[in-house]
Amino acid sequence: MSIKAVKDYFSKFGIAERIKEFSVSSATVDLAAQAVGCEPCRIAKTLSFLVDGQAILIVTAGDAKIDNQKYKARFGTKPKMLTPDEAVNLIGHAVGGVCPFAIKEDVAVYLDESLKRFSTVFPACGSDNSAIELSIPELEQYSGFSSWIDVCKNWRI
Repeated sequence: MSIKAVKDYFSKFGIAERIKEFSVSSATVDLAAQAVGCEPCRIAKTLSFLVDGQAILIVTAGDAKIDNQKYKARFGTKPKMLTPDEAVNLIGHAVGGVCPFAIKEDVAVYLDESLKRFSTVFPACGSDNSAIELSIPELEQYSGFSSWIDVCKNWRI
């Protein structure tokens, strides 16, 4: 899967033209913020983990960090991020472009509370040089999320 898969996915909703592709990398929060022209906290980073042999995605604000204790309380295990090869095989997107759109069917998506303070955020779109601006209700709709969770730290004022 790739940006093409995400474009095809968003075409079904008539919003594929909203995807921005950059001539520079947007593979990290800071690079994405520079490419988009926003604060790093408004980048919706998608982190991939393995829980009981299943891949999950957690979408967080760019300034949030996973809190190991909160994560373990929620999922019953320590956070174990996917390797780059596992991300491609289990999620369908390469690291740097991992997003909650056009992913493999058995992947659960969670949205972290750190995102709720923004009216819009910028998740990647399947490549390391893409993003789309979505409102929080749009992110909920298009990500097919399982639930809102609170597993991050360092973002509250």
